[in-house]
Amino acid sequence: MNKGPDTDDFLEEEEDDRELYEHHNIKVDKGQIMMRIDKFIMIRISNTTRTKIQNACEAGSVLVNGKPVKSNYKIKPLDEISIVLTVPPRDVEVVPENIPLNIVYEDEYIALVNKPPGMVVHPGYGNYRGTLVNALAYHFKNLPTSKQKIAHDVTLERPGLVHRIDKNTSGIVIIAKSELAMTRLAKDFFDHTIDRKYVALVWGNLKEDSGTITGHVGRDLKNRKVMTVFPDGSHGKHAVTHYKVLERFGYVTLVECKLETGRTHQIRVHFKSIGHPLFNDNEYGGDIILKGINTAKYKQFVQNCFTMLPRHALHAKTLGITHPINGKKLLFESEIPADMQSVIDKWRKYALNKELDTEN
Repeated sequence: MNKGPDTDDFLEEEEDDRELYEHHNIKVDKGQIMMRIDKFIMIRISNTTRTKIQNACEAGSVLVNGKPVKSNYKIKPLDEISIVLTVPPRDVEVVPENIPLNIVYEDEYIALVNKPPGMVVHPGYGNYRGTLVNALAYHFKNLPTSKQKIAHDVTLERPGLVHRIDKNTSGIVIIAKSELAMTRLAKDFFDHTIDRKYVALVWGNLKEDSGTITGHVGRDLKNRKVMTVFPDGSHGKHAVTHYKVLERFGYVTLVECKLETGRTHQIRVHFKSIGHPLFNDNEYGGDIILKGINTAKYKQFVQNCFTMLPRHALHAKTLGITHPINGKKLLFESEIPADMQSVIDKWRKYALNKELDTEN
């Protein structure tokens, strides 16, 4: 007999979805001589070995000025070294904060929040305050807590959360307000019966009007901060993204994405894998001009778009659920936020003018 997830299992796709937590932060002294970073860290941090440090570097867990480095990196004066792990420090706790929330629906058992771009969902490396979880802890009392074991003696608690979206992705997030609601919603996510649709602006002109991207998604073996697709299934987890074209603007395309699975950065990394990164996605290569013409006017146009939308172009627009208590089918939609909509409108106008120029 198959066992569904309990609240400790939460979501099966969450296993790869671990935040990175800063365990050590070292600011190199102004007068420090150049030295290999593995040797330097071994001197500065007690109870560690050079082998462990080298393994951490290999896993992308040692950052200098925010970027992963190899163990042979030579430190320089005023470098800032961070050691990040998927296991949180033991003193991490959720602090309630009075942060405004856009609650689009609420009853006794669930709430739906329209998360703005730029808000982190839960505390992690570099974001211990100001997250959605901090806001939830303030606005809702006695939320049930989903738990995820991320080490043999460490559990990460997420009050009210049943799923998550990226920091710079806007859109709807569902919150469970009771243990029963959380358990049933977790099972629906586990069984992939939740209807989730996103709107994305991607580079290039997709060949087909609709399609499906399939490929295991997991953390990159060289840089643990980003994800990658493993077509041979050797790493990561099975992931499926269905898409259809909404509008074509020549050098970029507006698409609707329907998630069959919910891996970390799934839409972003899937579209990169087929050569169509999300517009202005700085982690997956979409923050440079990938398609278009080599003119100063066009380059300035794209740069203006990047300035208007200083994040990847992705919005969680639709969330369809079965109410965990009364069984009613509910469908929620949120408007595309102004920054992303303004860029879509700008590309639409550009494509129309280009077409008119061609006709003339």
